[in-house]
Amino acid sequence: MLKVLMFLVPIALAIYALVDCISTKDDEIKHLPKLVWLLLIVFAWIIGPLAWVIAGRKRSLPKAPGSRPAGGGGWVAPDDNPDFLRSINHEQQREENERDKELLESWEEDLRRRESELRDGDDNDGKGGSGPAEGNPPAKG
Repeated sequence: MLKVLMFLVPIALAIYALVDCISTKDDEIKHLPKLVWLLLIVFAWIIGPLAWVIAGRKRSLPKAPGSRPAGGGGWVAPDDNPDFLRSINHEQQREENERDKELLESWEEDLRRRESELRDGDDNDGKGGSGPAEGNPPAKG
């Protein structure tokens, strides 16, 4: 079992280093050109991957929770990103405004309908029609 691990661990490290080197942007690579690092990883398959992991790439230390980079860049979780939260709030407020506008329009329409019903009712009362107006009790004689 130990003999298998002695063979698999360096291969796994070489594969990791190779994939990491290929996927790394050229401006993040230190000391040597990317092609030289690739050749070093492939042909010196124990020393090359170790050198790549230790010195080949610019790596940053993990940030403390809640801290942001000085330049304001970097990835921030959506629930910690004030711009994202502001955009959600803006979208919610826009939806609420649209609902309020629709409600206001329905109220105004209802008010216009009731006013026109009242006007029609007053017009019928003033003309001296044959019967009592709708909704009014008949006059007692």
